Parts: sequence; C-alpha cells; structure tokens
Amino acid sequence: MRHAGERRAVFLDKDGTLVVDVPFNVDPRLLRFTRHAMAALRLLDDAGYALIVITNQPGLAIGHFTLGDFAALRRNMVGRIRDQTGVELTGFYTCPHSPEPDGTPGCACRMPLPGLLRAAALAHCLHLEHCWMVGAILDDVEAGRRAGCGTVLLDVGSETDWHVTPLRTPDGRCGDLLEAAQFIIASEAGQFHARPLPGLAETPR
Repeated sequence: MRHAGERRAVFLDKDGTLVVDVPFNVDPRLLRFTRHAMAALRLLDDAGYALIVITNQPGLAIGHFTLGDFAALRRNMVGRIRDQTGVELTGFYTCPHSPEPDGTPGCACRMPLPGLLRAAALAHCLHLEHCWMVGAILDDVEAGRRAGCGTVLLDVGSETDWHVTPLRTPDGRCGDLLEAAQFIIASEAGQFHARPLPGLAETPR
C-alpha cells in the first residue's frame, strides 16, 4: 500500500508507446503521437503521477543522428505535450549506446537493464515499488520488473521475439496508452489483476 508523501511515476518508452515508431527519426515533422496518448498523459498527471520518458536510442551510437538532432526532437515533443495538455514531463532519460553483437546490452542504461529507471528514481526521489513502466516490447517490461516497478505491455505489434520469462511477463496488457493509464489507476485502487499473455510458453532468455 502506498503511503502519503511517497512519490510515484509512470515511466514511458518513447517509440511505439508515446509516439509512433519511425526508425531513427529526428524530424519533428514526422513526429506523431500514438492513439489517445495525450488523453492518457492528462489522466495520469491528474492522478498525481510524475511522467518520465525512458528510451533506447542506438541511432546516436551508430551515427544516424547527432545529440543536437535528438535534443531538437525532444524539445519539440515536450513542447507539444505541454501545449496540447498542459502536462510537464518530469524527466527524459536516454541510452545512447548500441547493443552488443548478440543483442545484449553493452552498458548499464540500455533496456532491458534498469539503469535509466534507477537514475530517474534517484534524481526525483521516487519509490520504484510505487511506479510503473509502460512499453511496447518485452525489453521495456523486463527493465521495469528489474527496477521493481509494475509493468504494462502495449500489445500493438511492436514485439516480434516473444521470449517470455518471469521477468518479461507484464502485470497488464493494453491496446493503447489510455487503456494503460486506466489500468494503472484502477490497479492502485485494487480493481484489476494482472492479465497474462495467452498462449505463450515461457522461454528462458
């Protein structure tokens, strides 16, 4: 049970969760928010959650775009959220590294490792056990679970690998970000229970 005064947050993956995934995009003209994303941000903000973006951006490491390019996109995204909803994001944390050749993280900050979530928790005095991670792939779920957060998978077609383990099993599965926001708020009120991913055998990772 959450006690008064304990800070809580919803961590949001960027590509496929908050904005439509356009690979390696840094052009603000191509930036589009996912279905009902703005309504979801307003709902979570009204419920008292800090909203923090957590994102892997290997395009920085392999030279698809520069830090300046990505910073300009981030400013555009944050500004559009502010202008359309009145919501101020609490933080925006980026892993700029590439994975190892076998796909595993080569750093502590790349999801599915929880480094960025822990850094955000330290910076913003968050209680991770009262926070949530929302993402469109199971690496996002694993990062949240490793950090001790509740987790929601947006089942929107982004996940293609489906290596399911206990660390990669979300507490909820939703069709868009607004449904995820409603699930999170209702879960705190004890109205929802975890929904397992149906028909998926657990595969060791």
